Amino acid sequence: MVVFLLLAGLVLVFLGLTEFLYVFIFGLFYVIFILTLSTNVRFNYFVKSLSSVKTSEKKIAITFDDGPSENTLEILKILEKYQVQAAFFCIGKQIETHPEIFRKIIASGHLVGNHTYSHTRKMGTLNTKTTTREITRCNEVAEKLAGIKMNLFRPPFGIVSPHTRDALKATGMLSVGWSIRSFDAVIPSEEAVLHRVRKKIKPGGIILFHDTISRSNNTLEQLLLFLQEKDYQITRLDKLLKINAYT
Repeated sequence: MVVFLLLAGLVLVFLGLTEFLYVFIFGLFYVIFILTLSTNVRFNYFVKSLSSVKTSEKKIAITFDDGPSENTLEILKILEKYQVQAAFFCIGKQIETHPEIFRKIIASGHLVGNHTYSHTRKMGTLNTKTTTREITRCNEVAEKLAGIKMNLFRPPFGIVSPHTRDALKATGMLSVGWSIRSFDAVIPSEEAVLHRVRKKIKPGGIILFHDTISRSNNTLEQLLLFLQEKDYQITRLDKLLKINAYT
């Protein structure tokens, strides 16, 4: 950005206002373009992520981010009621806070994945060393408290960068995104979230919820009923994608 502003300033001084505006507008669109790519893991621009699978079979996966939390227990009850296996991308700090809930997720037959240690909002600006440490520290916590070695990673907020790519290469992790984002963490209306998800349902999709949001509990149950009515088979993420969840 500093280089761009310096270049624009030189253009203004030596070439004039019209050329400056051309450079400025081009630079602005370029910045917006890069920001759009880096904040949507599904674009596979910096990092190749598995966000869905091509299939004609009515199979779909449900995933949860940001736990474990106390509300995760309610989510587990609902999943058990409908005999559904899901995937939980967990934050290292949260695993440390709720180790018993983390172990209960695994014991209930669900998949767990890496969602970094701290879930920092600065994920897109971290260098490779720090990003790698965020991933490895979460893995270390999971292995220490549950004896598993996670193989799947989901970037916080879906934000990726070349440093994320290099960190994944260093750790050997697979990046997993989503095809249906519920926005349950920002949309206050259960009905609106349910409507948003239902209209995007299609075979091979991966749904993103948050197990930290209590208002998502009823939305989840209503969605499970809807998927049953439409004859969808809810498949655990690793089985849908045909990948290994653990190493």
